[in-house]
Amino acid sequence: MANNMGSLILLVDDDAHITEVVEFALKAAGFSVTTASDGEHALEKFKTQNPELIILDISLPGQDGLWVCRQIRLTSQVPIIFLSAKDEEVDRVLGLTIGGDDYVTKPFSPRELVARVEAVLRRNKPGPEKNGRGTQILTHGQLTLDLESYETLWQSIKVDLTATEFKILKTLCQRPKKVFLREELLTLVYPGTAVSDRTIDSHILHIRKKFQKMGAPDPIQTQHGLGYSLQLSKL
Repeated sequence: MANNMGSLILLVDDDAHITEVVEFALKAAGFSVTTASDGEHALEKFKTQNPELIILDISLPGQDGLWVCRQIRLTSQVPIIFLSAKDEEVDRVLGLTIGGDDYVTKPFSPRELVARVEAVLRRNKPGPEKNGRGTQILTHGQLTLDLESYETLWQSIKVDLTATEFKILKTLCQRPKKVFLREELLTLVYPGTAVSDRTIDSHILHIRKKFQKMGAPDPIQTQHGLGYSLQLSKL
């Protein structure tokens, strides 16, 4: 069993049966769990209890999960896993585009969801991660990535990336001349997890929007028919 003690998960779903089953599975895996059944209550729990990860159903009474995610992303990059009863790509892509870290489609196995939670928390856990030159800082032009604090800076101004977005940009920065296929990025960013290759496109679109919003150039170059690389000429 992974060492999950002390990790608080906010579970947001209006289906009492799903809430009961998932809460039981999470607690059996060593997590602490707090729950909410609507968007407003979820936002209140987020503000007062500071969870380490949120499992968020898209379809909620009143304000839906997408609204909750947008509100949370105004102030926090806490990992969010979306739950959706709709097996439609547009819902999954939209959730990831506005800041979700992963998604699980209903019906799902509680064991699979717990594995996704543990995987996302591992990806979001900062640590002493070094590149080949033994440094904790990656710099390309005016772009700086701090691998210890997971902080991204453009011209010394912080860019608020989610941990998944940071990992994508870090991967590109570590091998700036390499063109990464979507499948390669998926393997590196979502190890051991089956995710659509469109997921990478959604995260990269979100990275680009964040840089564009602050007047910075696009740090990522699309290599048509292949994948993505760092856009060195603009940094």
